[in-house]
Amino acid sequence: MPVGGQEEEARRVPALARALPAIMPLFVGDQRIDLSLSAAQLVERHPGLEERAKALTCQPARTVGPKGFLYVQQREFAVTAPNDSSVYVLGSDDATTCHLVVLRDTGSGATCLTHCDGSDTEAEVSVILGSVKSFSSKPADGRLEVHLVGGFNDDKGLSQNLTSDLLRAFDNQQDEIHLVTFCVTELNDMVKNGFHFPVIYGIGVNVRTAEIFSASIQDHGPDENIRSARMLAGGAMISLYDAKTEQLYVGPYHWMPFPFVNFWLEQEDEQLLKNLSTSPLAEPPHFVSHIRATLTFLQEHPFPGNSLFADKKPRVYKKNKEGLWERVLPDKM
Repeated sequence: MPVGGQEEEARRVPALARALPAIMPLFVGDQRIDLSLSAAQLVERHPGLEERAKALTCQPARTVGPKGFLYVQQREFAVTAPNDSSVYVLGSDDATTCHLVVLRDTGSGATCLTHCDGSDTEAEVSVILGSVKSFSSKPADGRLEVHLVGGFNDDKGLSQNLTSDLLRAFDNQQDEIHLVTFCVTELNDMVKNGFHFPVIYGIGVNVRTAEIFSASIQDHGPDENIRSARMLAGGAMISLYDAKTEQLYVGPYHWMPFPFVNFWLEQEDEQLLKNLSTSPLAEPPHFVSHIRATLTFLQEHPFPGNSLFADKKPRVYKKNKEGLWERVLPDKM
């Protein structure tokens, strides 16, 4: 490049730098996170994180009922605020190497729960951050807090990688974010008969009180099979709930026939567990029956189309007086 061009470039770079939005780091207290540290090393530097993780893993799992509850599956997220009259508890479970992420704006109280599996972490973090911020007209009224739960010391190191990816993704955002709960990998690990397992598989978050707790969830609806099929067929992270209308939207989804679905359905349970799980020894007891039901659903609906989504419209649900999800028909929407 000619000398004159270099001088002009030198003048332009500072202006360009000023025009770009600043990257705000991820904090614990008033200290920036050191992304080179492992989970164990981070809690050595920030003992408060370990104390909160122990408090979470020591509590018994609380059974969550359907009233006021919204279930979030893998590769889904839901966000709402304390003034929601239909949903005030968000929950997700069956996380082994996956991580459950809660992002909350302490000003508006807007709270998001998502179930991340590492498929596209950077993009997913940006989306959920934008969703939470959309509830707040005055960002300076509070701060953004993130809570990470899940994973364990798995043999493949998938949990450790996802923990690192999530920390890096939050550290790369244009907003200052504070890590409050860090119950992941080593901090969510226990050993039974020489094998490693997660301590916590599921959590709930009370949107009104900001409480996060270990949860046992019985109701995975509505439309559990449809949502599971979309995920198993390779669907990306999506929003599930519209807090303005207090309605849950399923679809319309599109997927191609699942490869070798007939072959997989012919296999013994042991083979399904071995080949379709990231951590076969750590899965909950119902994993195989759930996978088999989802595969059967994909076999019966190789192209969802109008068989599931009439006129390419979503299946819409709203809480009824008993607190259960009830399908909203088109003439009532």
